[in-house]
Amino acid sequence: MQLNFWSGRLVGGLLGCLVGLSPALAATPPAQPAEGPGGVGDRAATIVKRGLGRPSASTFAFYKSGAAPAEGRSVVVFLHGWGAVNPQSYGAWIDHLARMGHLVLFPRFQEPNRTRPADASANAERLLKAALDDLASDPDAKPNLAKVALIGHLAGAPIAANIAAEAKAQGLPAPKLVFAVMPGGIASNPKARGITLGDLATIAPDTLLITVIGDKDARAADAAARRLLREASAVPQDRKLLVRALSDDHGFPALTATLSSPAGMDPAFDGGAIKLPPEPKDAKAPPFKWSADMSLTGEQQTLVAQINNARADSLDFLAYWKTFDLAASAAFSGADATSLKNNSRFSDMERWNDGWPVKRLAVETPRPSPPHAPAAPAASPAPAARNATAPRRP
Repeated sequence: MQLNFWSGRLVGGLLGCLVGLSPALAATPPAQPAEGPGGVGDRAATIVKRGLGRPSASTFAFYKSGAAPAEGRSVVVFLHGWGAVNPQSYGAWIDHLARMGHLVLFPRFQEPNRTRPADASANAERLLKAALDDLASDPDAKPNLAKVALIGHLAGAPIAANIAAEAKAQGLPAPKLVFAVMPGGIASNPKARGITLGDLATIAPDTLLITVIGDKDARAADAAARRLLREASAVPQDRKLLVRALSDDHGFPALTATLSSPAGMDPAFDGGAIKLPPEPKDAKAPPFKWSADMSLTGEQQTLVAQINNARADSLDFLAYWKTFDLAASAAFSGADATSLKNNSRFSDMERWNDGWPVKRLAVETPRPSPPHAPAAPAASPAPAARNATAPRRP
């Protein structure tokens, strides 16, 4: 009887431990805020979904139905990752932005297997300019060109930087905010595969430049983020921030800050269901010559699949959406990045439902690049050395 008693206690204890580890009883992550930055927004609003341009050169526009405010709608340009050309992959974030009152433009700057990375920035600029022209006289969309922000994810991040750098030359409104999330896809040199960076030194000094990376697969994104911040040399340090989202497995489901984590699929934003104007009958297809960099690599295909299947979670609400909302508010009001860094709410990730704090965002002001010292002239070699290194006459 004594043995049976203790055996029962042991089995019961083990079962209790297993139940304690059950996901159903694990701490749950914080929900989306009901209001404010990162919040639900105007849940009762109907979101207008429009296709501009034509099937081969399209931009999708999203905004709340009804007349725009007297000053117009602030414009958020969402630049997708390489291969993630359907707005439904980012639909949860787009829906949030539209419900917060922005006019969201999603230029499809890439036709998979038909667009070279080197052409993507120019494509995005052309589509953006055409979309703004189309919407200029629309009383419901009514873009406010004094309040423009760019969001770029992965390859969309260097494209956002290029647009900001070339805005004046291309007749585009200068963005007040460039929000580069998990930046990547930057070509190492003009002949390498990837997005070629323009002269980022021409980005306007009053631009707020924020890069956001995660702690998973972070090395390349960290290097790309720091490069964008460094090469935008006209933007002062107090208008730059590097933000790092940290993974947290305290509860279930765990929060994992991967390259694809800023995506959040919403089928209500499927680009295939949004009607586009037909191609002009007299339009001739531009000459097409295929090159290898038009196709997705295996790694890119895997990443696109992850983007297309991502679901919004606390990282989206608090690390990406809330951070952008606060940054946009600061940028549109003329505040600098220091005000964001000193705002405890900016880095706060709230708490798991058991009261344990979610890991806060790591926020840093990048160090200024050291000035390049002029290279010292090479010393003239001694006569003996010159003789020793001179080519012999045949």
